[in-house]
Amino acid sequence: QVQLVESGGGLVQAGGSLRLSCAASGRTFSPYAMAWFRQAPEKEREFVAGFKNGGSAYYRDSVKIRFTISSDNAENTVYLQMNSLKPEDTAVYYCAVRTLPSYEYRLWGQGTQVTVSS
Repeated sequence: QVQLVESGGGLVQAGGSLRLSCAASGRTFSPYAMAWFRQAPEKEREFVAGFKNGGSAYYRDSVKIRFTISSDNAENTVYLQMNSLKPEDTAVYYCAVRTLPSYEYRLWGQGTQVTVSS
């Protein structure tokens, strides 16, 4: 059974930075790709950053340049470096995994809270 465990969330002032980590434990099904989503209070979950099937990273427009997704495949870990954080980035951040070539994310972590104060 694969489990995803996120860490690195917290409270930060606007303009600050945080780095989220998500480690996959257990047997993973290759090839796979991991991504980050977020959900703010009373809003739907939205895609933040992930990898296309060719391996290139892609982002929602509102976080481009400010956020960077990276992965350590040997450690089955994905990271999200978040810079120049804004109050509107406040949300619970989730990592998720999909088995290529499908873009359906079937496995989700428990989430980590990111709060950006103004």
